[in-house]
Amino acid sequence: MTLTEKTIIDKIEVLENNSIQVRTANIIEKDGVEITRTFHRHVVNPSNDISQEDAKVQAVANAIWTEEIIAAYLELQNQNQIQNQIQDESNINGGTD
Repeated sequence: MTLTEKTIIDKIEVLENNSIQVRTANIIEKDGVEITRTFHRHVVNPSNDISQEDAKVQAVANAIWTEEIIAAYLELQNQNQIQNQIQDESNINGGTD
């Protein structure tokens, strides 16, 4: 009986905000027959360092993340942060402005 384990990236998806969702499959085989498969997902955003990502993920990021896409993503994050701060201040003040 031989058990082997391998990890593969089996899905790379580009989300609406140009983030990249990566699904990794961990596969265990017994005598060459798959007996279990589990998944892990993580998201890579246009502002993230991709140097430690798999070459396939880097290729997708380099193909879609233009300077304009990165700038738009950062601007959206900035707007969301400002909106959250305003909402937090409103909640602290009891919603009366």
